[in-house]
Amino acid sequence: MYENILNNINIDIHYYNHRICTPDWVIIPRITPFINFTYVVSGQAEFIVNDVRYTVKGGDLICVQKGSRESASVNPHDLMDCYSVNLFATDVSGNDVALPFRTVTHIGIHEELIALFQNLTAVWLLHEPCYRLKARAIFMLILAKCYQLVFHSDFKLNGSSSQKRIEMVLQYILSHYNEPISIKEMAKMTKLSPLYFGNWFKQKTGKTFREYLNMIRVNQAENLLNSGMYTVSEAAAHCGFSDVFYFSKVFKKYRGIAPSEILKKKLY
Repeated sequence: MYENILNNINIDIHYYNHRICTPDWVIIPRITPFINFTYVVSGQAEFIVNDVRYTVKGGDLICVQKGSRESASVNPHDLMDCYSVNLFATDVSGNDVALPFRTVTHIGIHEELIALFQNLTAVWLLHEPCYRLKARAIFMLILAKCYQLVFHSDFKLNGSSSQKRIEMVLQYILSHYNEPISIKEMAKMTKLSPLYFGNWFKQKTGKTFREYLNMIRVNQAENLLNSGMYTVSEAAAHCGFSDVFYFSKVFKKYRGIAPSEILKKKLY
């Protein structure tokens, strides 16, 4: 449900700031006219939202929904460093949408997330052509990462060698899904044993290596079939399936219909 909301959301960034607080920083009591989305990197502050008091610290994600009563003050002995986005969120019909996060959620410190905010800072400050479009694109990535951290416990972000390995593997799959790819080959690339690689990959993605690869292949095959320019056999071959019967079996498993049904629909 929440994922469907985010997949169809429109974001307009009203204001953005990498805020390094001064001792007298406050949010004067207000009815917030936008969504306040803040990621705390370090320090402490106190937020009061709808009469509930929250002490926030490094690693906390703050999401104050539009229309909430909000005020805040910083701990002068432990000044807060945070990234704060004030935004409007609507659905495809233009109606206001609440982001699917609690007021305060501890997600921890993640270098990849900080890097995205740093990119957002650079884009916002440079004001190059289409900077607001670029800013929205980066924020959507931030939103997706936060969603994965909050709602998918098997998806962990960090700057470790393990994270770099999984990024390398996923990028390789996207670039070579139409070629024969084996666990043995991926294990060698990541300098892991095939058995350990299989368990590690599932822990990182929530899917087995074969499930993930087949999902990518089926998605692309469906795109080719929908184009009306490929037969079932051609789509299978272009997406790494050497056996069209196996392709049909896998396709039906993921889509609930045979690939030939896609072509039949194109005829009407």
